[in-house]
Amino acid sequence: MTSRILTVARREVRGYFDQPTAYVLIVAFLGLSLFLAFRTMLASSIASLRPLFDLLPILFAIFVPAATMRSLAEERRNHTLEWLLAQPITEAEMLVGKFLGDWAFVMIALAGTLPTAAGILLASQADPGIVLAQYVGAALLAAQFVAIGLWASSITRNQITAFIVAASLSFALFLIGVPLVQIGLPPVIGGALARLSVLSHFENVARGVVDLRDVLYFASTTALFLVLALTALGRERLSHARAEYKRLRVGAGVVALLVVVLNLLGSHVRGRLDLTADNLYTLSPGTREILGELDDLVQIKLYASSELPPEIQLQLRDVRDLLSDMRRASGGNLVVTDVDPSEDEDAASEASSFGVSPVEFNVLRDDEFQVRRGYYGLAVIYADQHEVTPIIQRTDDLEFQLASQIYGLTTDERPGVAFMSGFGAKGLAEIPGLQQSLAERYDVRTIDIAGDSAPAISRDSTEVLVVAGPSQPLDSMAVRRVRDFIGAGGAALLLLEPAMLNPQSPMAIPVRSGLEPVLADAGLEFTTQLVVDLASSERVSLGRQGLFNVIAPYPLWPIARPASDHPITRGLNSVTLAWAAGFEVTDGSAVVTPLWQTTEAGGVHPMGGTILPDQEWNRPDEELGVHTLAVALSPSDPEAGGAGDEGEGGDRDGEDAGNERGAADAGDERGAADAGDGETPSAAGPRGRMVVVGDATFVEPQFIQSNPGNAIFLANAIDWLAQDEALMSIRAKDRTPPPLVFESDAGSNVLKWGNLVGVPLLFALFGLVRVTGRRRRAEARWGKVVA
Repeated sequence: MTSRILTVARREVRGYFDQPTAYVLIVAFLGLSLFLAFRTMLASSIASLRPLFDLLPILFAIFVPAATMRSLAEERRNHTLEWLLAQPITEAEMLVGKFLGDWAFVMIALAGTLPTAAGILLASQADPGIVLAQYVGAALLAAQFVAIGLWASSITRNQITAFIVAASLSFALFLIGVPLVQIGLPPVIGGALARLSVLSHFENVARGVVDLRDVLYFASTTALFLVLALTALGRERLSHARAEYKRLRVGAGVVALLVVVLNLLGSHVRGRLDLTADNLYTLSPGTREILGELDDLVQIKLYASSELPPEIQLQLRDVRDLLSDMRRASGGNLVVTDVDPSEDEDAASEASSFGVSPVEFNVLRDDEFQVRRGYYGLAVIYADQHEVTPIIQRTDDLEFQLASQIYGLTTDERPGVAFMSGFGAKGLAEIPGLQQSLAERYDVRTIDIAGDSAPAISRDSTEVLVVAGPSQPLDSMAVRRVRDFIGAGGAALLLLEPAMLNPQSPMAIPVRSGLEPVLADAGLEFTTQLVVDLASSERVSLGRQGLFNVIAPYPLWPIARPASDHPITRGLNSVTLAWAAGFEVTDGSAVVTPLWQTTEAGGVHPMGGTILPDQEWNRPDEELGVHTLAVALSPSDPEAGGAGDEGEGGDRDGEDAGNERGAADAGDERGAADAGDGETPSAAGPRGRMVVVGDATFVEPQFIQSNPGNAIFLANAIDWLAQDEALMSIRAKDRTPPPLVFESDAGSNVLKWGNLVGVPLLFALFGLVRVTGRRRRAEARWGKVVA
C-alpha cells in the first residue's frame, strides 16, 4: 500500500516539474513573497521572518489552488482518471498519493525561502526555534490548503472552476478570523468562527509554539477535505441507490461534524511544544521557584465574560493556559478560579469590590457600532491582602506581573531602594512604570545626600542607591557618602549623563557628575566623547522635505547589543541609548563586566560638535570599532563584603572591614568627617556591586515606549544589585525580535538581492534545462521509433 501511494506521489511531483507552469508559479510566489518581506524587514531593521509568514495565508490562498487545480480535474478532462483507477490501486491510495505529491511541490516552493531564513539567522541573533516553528506552521497550512484544492479539483472537470472554488474557500477560512469581519458578528458566532479560522491557529504556531490544539485543527480539517474528495470520487463510481454510496455520504457527514465539534471544544485540549530558544512561552525557573516555595494558599480569580470580542477570546486562551501551568507548578498551593461576572451578580459584586470593572467594546449591529460591556481582569488574593489587574491588556508580561504580585504578597522582606535627589538628577516619578514595578517588592524612597547636614547613607535601610543622570557635579560630601556606601558593601546604579543639550544651539555641553574618582578606584574611566553607531541606531524624522516626511538613522542614538551573557542582559536583544558616552577599563579593584556595546561600526563624536541628525556621519574604517556603553562591577574579593560574581549573592555586613580601612586613613579629610557613622571609605575600592551606564536619557518615556528592553534592563539592574534575582528570568522574556544590523551595505545587498533575484533565477534556470531537456529526450525517442 505504501509503495503504491509513493508511486502516485512521485508521478505527481514529476508531472509538476515537467511543465513550465510549475516554474512560473514558483518564481511568482517567491518573487512576490520575498519582495514584500524584505521591504518590511529592512525598513524596520527587525530580524524576524514574521513579515514573510504573516503574508503566507494570503499567498497560499492563491498559490496552492493554482497548483492543485489540475490534480483531478485534468485527469477527468483527459479521461485518464478511469485508467488510473483501473490499476491495482484504490481510490483512497490514489488520493493520498496525489495529496503527498501536491504537498511536496508546495513545500519545495516554500524551500526557496530557506536561504532568506539562513541569512537572517547568520546576520542576527534571531531565534532559530521560532523560525523552525514558523516552517512547521507553514507545512501544516500548506497541507490544509492542498486538501482543499484536491477537493475542489475532485468536483469538477474545469481547472478554472477548481481554482475559484479552492481560492474562495481558502480566503473564507482566512477572513472569518480577521477583526474587521469579527466585529460585525454576534460574540458567540464570532468566537466559534474564530476557532474555525486558519488565522489564529497559524499565528499561534508562527510565534514559536506548536500547540496540540492547532495541530489538531490543521490535521482534522486536512482529513475532512480529503474525505470529501474521496466522497466526490465515489459519487461517479458508485450508484446513488447503493448502500455503499449512502454509507460513504453518511461517513463524510459524520467526519465533518466531528471536525467542527473537535475544533469548537478544542480549548480544553492541553499540550504544547515551546520551540523558542529561551522558552518564552514556558514557565520560567523563577516562577517555579516562587510557586514552589509557597507555604500557604494563594488564590487567583479570573473575571472574564463569555461574550468578550473574539480577538480577546483568543488571547484569553493564553491567559488560561498560563494560569493552568502556574497552578500545576504550585503543588496545590495556588487555587485558580474562573468566574463570569456577567452571569453571576455575586461575582460581579465581588469583582467590583476588588476594582475589576467591566470594559466597553464595540460590536457592529444593524449597520452601526454599538457598545457592549464585559469583564476581563484578575485578582491575586493572599490572606486579607490582594493585588488586582483591572484589565488584562497584554499577555507577554502577564507571567511576570502575576509572579511579582505573588512574591510581594507572600514575602515580608522589602529591600530599600533610594533615589538620590538634587544635582539635577531624575526622580522616580520621571521614569515611567518603574515605581509601580518596584513598589511590589522594594521599599522605594528618595534621599538627599548633599551638604554637611545630610546623614550617611544607611546600609540598614538602603540596599541600592540610584543616581539617575545628575546634570550638576555632586559636592564633595555627596561624593564621599556615595563612596562610603559602596565601600561598605552597598550597591549603586549610576546612570551618568555625559552631556547636556545646548538650548541655544544644536551642540552637546560636557557634564561631570563628580563621581569620576569613584569609578577610577574601581578601574573604570568615562570617555570624553559621545558614541555613535553607524550600523545600528534609532531612526528619527528629519522633518518634511518637500512633500514627504523623511526618516533617517541617527547614529547618536545607538541601539546597543548585549556585550556578555550577564544575568542583567540575558534574554534581552537590545537597548536604545541617546547621546551616550563609552567606558575604558583600567587597573582597579573591581571585576568589570561589559553589559552593552555598539557594533563594530561604532565610533566617537566630539563633545562640542553639532548633534543634528542630517549631518555627514561617515567615519574612516580605522576609526571604527566596538565601544562599551554600560558595565557591571563586582568586588574582586567576594569574601570582602558584597557579592562576588555575576550570579551569586553576598552578605551585607561591611562595617567592620570599613572601619579598619577608615582607621588607616584617619588623617584623610574624608575619613574624619563621618567618624561616628561606622561606615568609612574603602581605600581598596568598592565592596559592593555597581552598574554604570553612560547615559540616563534612555529611561525617558519616548525611549522606553520605542524599546521595551530599556525598562527591562533598568529593572533587571536593580534586581541584580539587590541580589534579588528570582524574577529576572521572568522579566527578561523579551518577545521583541532582535535588530537586523549589517556592518556594511554589501551584506544587506547580498542578503536581499541574492534571495530576491538569485533564488527565483535558480528555479527558472533549472526549469529551462529540465523542460527543454524533456523535449529533446522525447524527440530523440520518437526519432528512434520512426527509424
